[in-house]
Amino acid sequence: MNHEDLRIWSKKAADWIADYHAGLSDRPVRAQTTQGATAAQLPANAPEKPEALEDIFADFEAIVPNAMTHWQHPRFFAYFPSHASPASMLAEQLANAMSAMCMLWQTSPAGTEIEEQMILWLRDALGLADHFTGTIHDSATTCTLSAVLTMRDRAMDWTSITQGLTGGPRLRIYASAQTHSSIDKSVRLAGIGQDNLVKIPTTDDHGIDPEALDAAIKADIAAGYKPAGVILCTGGTSIGAMDPIAAGLAVAKSHDLYTHVDAAWAGTAMICPEFRYLWEGIDAADSLVFNPYKGMGVQFDGAIQFLRDATPQIRSLGLRPDYLETLDMDEVTNFNEWTVPLGRRFRALKIWFTLRAYGLEGLRQMIRNHVAWVKELEAKLATHPDFTITTPATLALFSFQYTPKEGDANALTAKLLAAVNNDGRVYLTQTMHEGQFVIRMAGAAFDSKQSDVMMVYDVVTELCQTL
Repeated sequence: MNHEDLRIWSKKAADWIADYHAGLSDRPVRAQTTQGATAAQLPANAPEKPEALEDIFADFEAIVPNAMTHWQHPRFFAYFPSHASPASMLAEQLANAMSAMCMLWQTSPAGTEIEEQMILWLRDALGLADHFTGTIHDSATTCTLSAVLTMRDRAMDWTSITQGLTGGPRLRIYASAQTHSSIDKSVRLAGIGQDNLVKIPTTDDHGIDPEALDAAIKADIAAGYKPAGVILCTGGTSIGAMDPIAAGLAVAKSHDLYTHVDAAWAGTAMICPEFRYLWEGIDAADSLVFNPYKGMGVQFDGAIQFLRDATPQIRSLGLRPDYLETLDMDEVTNFNEWTVPLGRRFRALKIWFTLRAYGLEGLRQMIRNHVAWVKELEAKLATHPDFTITTPATLALFSFQYTPKEGDANALTAKLLAAVNNDGRVYLTQTMHEGQFVIRMAGAAFDSKQSDVMMVYDVVTELCQTL
């Protein structure tokens, strides 16, 4: 295959993409396949000689789409929807074609400077203070890991960078019990250890208890431990829990602890001023993350980390050998020093395209629609005698349980969820909340309509009669 072939087949691929999206509503949301079925259609070994593009593309059409769970489906309400607007897809095609390695300013000047500007655009769009700078990582997990590594090294007065943790104090990280598993993973990878992640009890509204946080820190200091940082969440993954950000940050600052806020999902909604009360006090955070691919139409990957002061993180993660020096030039931004990988994609391009193609007001209206439609669904489901809302809607997320008068609600809810996802019209996922097996409704996709969201009611009330 050469570039002339690429010209031809790119056009055919564009037609396929348009047809694929036009027909998504007619497909089952979750892949209707069995384990190993796709692999069984692939040869055991790679071909020794080139094969015709006609054959390759035909195999793609025959094998791949029907074995995919369709994340862009308008009735994908599982996990958190990962949106890909047409403008973002177009930008990714261009970025992929250039295939730049945006690790240094000199390896991609436009990549670096557009990234810097997109951070400022998004900072202002979310109403954050102008002391924030930031960078684009692959996912929220890497953002959180970067923050935890900074917490570790700062608490060790930076000696851990060269000497490691051996012989040092036992470090402690504090987080709400509602935080994402990426916090657990980050603490493990940082060498701090799972046992040193202290999960703080929550209050009745499922946010972290500031008094319990303060007491835990004081108890650890008395025990000879070394507190290193506090991680709060705005929009927990399980049920959308909201920590009291201002109060939690105040406790952390009173102990001189580095802070990170995980707003990976709910952060996108903050482009709407009316939702910003949910993270009141956020400007005091040292680090925070949000994912524009969760609700803004900028497809994965590309998580935004804002930093109150980038210096500590660069001190922890930055490494500049001779072969990465930019010669004969004043100091420039090299974003590889802000994160874990050296290699970096041109992620800023799709943000630039998306923000311009839809405008902030267009994106705000989409988010407002999603929130309103999900709350409408919640209210309708609450009127059904066989269903119970287990956690009320936070933005566009709520949980519910199938609770008929007879039978075990946990077991019946699990059966209902399996029936829903095997049916294929909508896709939902589960979580455990206070010992209950509950269904999460997380909406909605970039192309969702009100009727797509409300179909959840029709599907669950219909299928519960078949259990």
